[in-house]
Amino acid sequence: MNKTQILDVLAEAGVSPSKALGQNFLIDENVAKWIVAQLDIAPDDCVVEVGPGTGALTEHIAPLCRKLILVEYDARLADYHRRRWADSPHVCVHHADGAGWDPRPLFAEQPVKFIGNLPYSAGGAILQNFLTSPCAVSRAVVMLQKEFIDRILAQPGDEAFGLLSLRVQMDWVPRALKTIPPEAFSPRPKIDSTVMLLSPRNPLELPPYDHRLADELMRRCFAQRRKQMHKQLPAEPPWEQVAAQVGIAPQARPEELGLAQWAALTCAYDPHPLAGVAQRDEELFDVVDAADRVLRRATRREVHEGGLMHRAVHILVFNKNRDCLLQQRSLLKDRHPGVWDSSAAGHVDAGEDYDSAARRELEEELGIRDTKLLRLGTLPPSERTGMEHVAVYAALHTGRVYYPAAEISGVLPFSPELIDAWLARRPQDFANSFAAVWQLVRREVQL
Repeated sequence: MNKTQILDVLAEAGVSPSKALGQNFLIDENVAKWIVAQLDIAPDDCVVEVGPGTGALTEHIAPLCRKLILVEYDARLADYHRRRWADSPHVCVHHADGAGWDPRPLFAEQPVKFIGNLPYSAGGAILQNFLTSPCAVSRAVVMLQKEFIDRILAQPGDEAFGLLSLRVQMDWVPRALKTIPPEAFSPRPKIDSTVMLLSPRNPLELPPYDHRLADELMRRCFAQRRKQMHKQLPAEPPWEQVAAQVGIAPQARPEELGLAQWAALTCAYDPHPLAGVAQRDEELFDVVDAADRVLRRATRREVHEGGLMHRAVHILVFNKNRDCLLQQRSLLKDRHPGVWDSSAAGHVDAGEDYDSAARRELEEELGIRDTKLLRLGTLPPSERTGMEHVAVYAALHTGRVYYPAAEISGVLPFSPELIDAWLARRPQDFANSFAAVWQLVRREVQL
């Protein structure tokens, strides 16, 4: 779309660009084509565009992808896009704030890519909403004020290095692609813009850490960035011990620490007793027969390597909104690493009964105690269940959960309908036994 076409759209929508909303519309068609090309869109991709505005990027995205989701804050422009794409069922338009739109449905739409000419005032909140781990996005291209991008790209020791830099870089590798001059926009801003590519950081590059705790510690420290950081941190464990463990000076300030040091610092303050334990190979399990009768005992390794029948529990935790908590398994797990699974799940230890194991796993994996467990049924051993007799439970809990970072990458609540759609479209995103567990729960629980 050229400048004349852009102005025609604004006139049709009845929009006068708002400085308060950061409405500087891209009018250079060559730049728009180039930006879209950097997203590397494949035919099966779902693309999310936040702030489509007059559609300068949208017109080039729509013919390339399986599904296009537009999230537009301005109601008049959202109405324009509904009219413009009324005959294109693969384009979905949402009148919403990109900082508050719920991104969870994107998990069922993977592969997902993100693009946006973002308003400067809300850019950080929008990126945090869509790109905070765990998320469904696999690649992102955004355009923002150059000074804002410089803050994201800043390194430890730089004046611009801060909370924004860390929030993005802990999960993503940012790269500035091109500076776009003011004359590419209408109305013309006073500053340059930068196009940035975000690629997922290899999660094994950093030690496993609790993302929520890391963000809390970073916010504390950068609230008073000029002060020595230990003054903003918990009293236990002792700071001298933590500093030595992380490899920093006791007088360190927050802008001096790199990504690995922040991850290590988070682990040092993580109170979970299993924070650094992905699995315990020395665990003993009861080896059982097809009738669930105990034959002997064997170690975790022997059971898994030999394909021996044993016992397990799965617990599905629901909140007051009827959403079900799912956990994303750590990449350090020996079985089904990185996929999604029941709220809590684990083996029954040797000599332990199913109910006791369910209560233990719920506390170890989610920090939930003293909640009522409803046993829904059992699944027989098969290749799908990993040769496990599985007892399935449901529980109700509304509130924060606490999980071991080495075992669980993240926990999110999903509606039953979304889980149904996600399972149907992408069963490979889940542990092998989850589909059978979920079917049993759907059959036994009225949701």
